[in-house]
Amino acid sequence: MKQEIEKVSLEFDSEIMAVSSQAQLEELRVKYLGKSGKITAIMPMMKTVPNEQKREMGMLINELKSKIETAVASMQDEFKQRAILDEINNAERIDITLPVETGVGSLHPRTIVQKEIEDVFVSMGFVVEEGYEIETEYNNFDAVNVPANHPARDMQDTFWLNNGQVLKTHTSAAQNRILKKYKNNMPIRAIFPGRCFRNEELDAGHENTFFQLEGIIVDENVSVANLIYFMKEMLSRIFKKEVDVRLRPGFFPFTEPSFEMDVRCPYCDGKGCNVCKQGGWIELCPCGMIHPNVLKEAGIDSDKFSGCAFGLGLDRMVMMKMGFNDIRDLNSGNLKIFKQFKVER
Repeated sequence: MKQEIEKVSLEFDSEIMAVSSQAQLEELRVKYLGKSGKITAIMPMMKTVPNEQKREMGMLINELKSKIETAVASMQDEFKQRAILDEINNAERIDITLPVETGVGSLHPRTIVQKEIEDVFVSMGFVVEEGYEIETEYNNFDAVNVPANHPARDMQDTFWLNNGQVLKTHTSAAQNRILKKYKNNMPIRAIFPGRCFRNEELDAGHENTFFQLEGIIVDENVSVANLIYFMKEMLSRIFKKEVDVRLRPGFFPFTEPSFEMDVRCPYCDGKGCNVCKQGGWIELCPCGMIHPNVLKEAGIDSDKFSGCAFGLGLDRMVMMKMGFNDIRDLNSGNLKIFKQFKVER
């Protein structure tokens, strides 16, 4: 009898795998659990079982019956969920053959500039990656050489969540994940734009929600010259004219040495105007050589490979390129402001 129970169990396992509809599932349920089903057919065999084995056989039959009932119920729930989703999808389906009224919408200025920058970097062999807006403390800080006692944490006055994670304070939070992803496929050339969050005092130049774009290059013999070339090429193509850049010493925990890259004001050619605050230069790109600790944390041999990293404030680029005077306008949702911008591709 035990062999018969095991045989029925195996047959059920095989047949339920082939079920693809509610009707087939109901046929299977009746076949095994109905009045003339296989479970019912087993019961008369109990008469031939020795008394000392009846209890064991009864338990095996009950276990098999329970197993079949649970599996059938689970699949019934699955079919119900599919039916609900199908109903929703059918109700929300969009007929793409309908004529579309032209001139209805436009891209956000930030999206336009981001796409332009991405196109430039892709043409130079970079891949575009995405980071998470909610990050672990490790990725946001420790993996980029900002341990718990580092003063840079205070500068970023982070939004902490109840589960110990953070709203990412910089796009550098994606560095460790991207370095690990491509470390066995050198060289690495990647950019990763994203939304960041800091508890900033709001004014015309600062927001608690802002956008950055970061890039990394890792290979053998990467130098500051590579950094200057790629940034100068990108800026020249974005501003559609040759630009001059300069490096000033800076400090960032994840780069060593660190720089602030300035661009000669493309609007006044360095003579001084309202955009550059009469200084002739605009501070635009924090950058530097990737700190060996960051490479080691990602499992990259810092004796063999070196890298550079650069950051770009997308909101500042939008303000410069499109004439915004207040960063808060970019998050305002004011369609009267945004609809005037057209995509120039």
